[in-house]
Amino acid sequence: MISIDNQLSAADLAGSIDQMWQLSATKLQSLEASSDSAAGSPVFTVDGHYQSQGWTEWTEGFQYGSQVLQYDATDEASFLEAARQNTVQAMASHVTHVGVHDHGFNNISTYGALRRLMREGRIEDDPWQRHFYELALKASGAVQASRWSGTADGDGYIYSFNGPHSLFCDTIRSLRSLAMAHLLGQSLMGENDESICLLDRLVQHARSTARYNVYYGEGRDIYDVAGRVAHESIFNTNDGRYRCPSTQQGYSPFSTWTRGLAWVMCGYPEQLELLNELPDESLESLGGRDAIESMMLRAARASCDFFIQTTPPDGIPYWDTGAPGLAALPDHQQVAADPLDTPEPVDSSAAAIGAQGLLRLGHYLEGRQDESAARYWQAGLTVARTLLAEPYLSTDSDHQGLLLHSIYHRPGGWDHSPAGSNTPHGEACMWGDYHLRELALYLGRIASDGPYYTYYGPL
Repeated sequence: MISIDNQLSAADLAGSIDQMWQLSATKLQSLEASSDSAAGSPVFTVDGHYQSQGWTEWTEGFQYGSQVLQYDATDEASFLEAARQNTVQAMASHVTHVGVHDHGFNNISTYGALRRLMREGRIEDDPWQRHFYELALKASGAVQASRWSGTADGDGYIYSFNGPHSLFCDTIRSLRSLAMAHLLGQSLMGENDESICLLDRLVQHARSTARYNVYYGEGRDIYDVAGRVAHESIFNTNDGRYRCPSTQQGYSPFSTWTRGLAWVMCGYPEQLELLNELPDESLESLGGRDAIESMMLRAARASCDFFIQTTPPDGIPYWDTGAPGLAALPDHQQVAADPLDTPEPVDSSAAAIGAQGLLRLGHYLEGRQDESAARYWQAGLTVARTLLAEPYLSTDSDHQGLLLHSIYHRPGGWDHSPAGSNTPHGEACMWGDYHLRELALYLGRIASDGPYYTYYGPL
């Protein structure tokens, strides 16, 4: 269980955040100089150097989005220029990619972030540049929403790259693409000129994920643990009926892959923040504000509570709560893991994503004067403090990664284990590095009493 420091403040982390941005600049410069886009996007490091995988290129937006975040935090113009050029030159294929569920990762982190800077007054609001970004965001949201399977209960979901039968918990954060397109006035035009509301599909997908991928320990889930998250839900495509849980990157359908848990933790609070910006009438046909907020808040609370309860005291989870090697560590939830000496690897990237979810949930509940708000906020700060220091923060200038000890695909054997070890450690990944930067930007603005950071920015 996380040992929550109730005295910690965002201001207490200011020095660590500044150090992280200094390290980040050097690593981004090294990555930009060594990357070969023709070989594919950088995904994870091996012996400290980023390697490409060339499969869906789902991490490219994190690479260039990190450049936007670096500029946002430091005002270093070279990173803004690199982000602009790379977005224009390399990101077009992601806008119309019909085969993936990752639009919210790639396109919000680049086109969306650049537009946000304009809306915040951080860079010049050039109308033609802004229209370019907005057109990309409109197309991205509609394309993502078109990847749709209906369910027997009348809702539906954006299906994963596995096919129409597959609902991934990860996709909860890709709803950002639907949200942005909706805010820009876009809809999905279907057969016979049917105009499909993107907000409708956002809410339906959120409801399906909350209903089938998140467990609550009661009712249908009386047999299971409250807050557990299944990576994948499988449906019968003939009639839309739910069949069973599954996983791709976790240990089993009946354990929790912690990065999937973190996506849920972060995705729902982000969408709760979005709901605050929408008029009541836009939500009436979707069940009404109270019902939608209640559904999202239940999933956010359950997943965040589970993370707090099952994660070691320092806030860094193992890669899966059911990983078999944990049987040799009966006190693993009470003792901080040593990432260099453990039978199962930790996943710092899950911590970086989850920390932001804890903070956003705490902030949202504080706005509702909920007494539980402080618990989530202080838990998020506690995790952030661990991530912003060694052994997780990479201080070695020769290592291109920023956040060490992350895991990509343990069942697939895709993670690098150093010589003499059977347990992957010491490496970084693009999504872990990106989300540490995003976490630092979020907290840095809080510490300096700056504008509250959201993916959509000022409306």
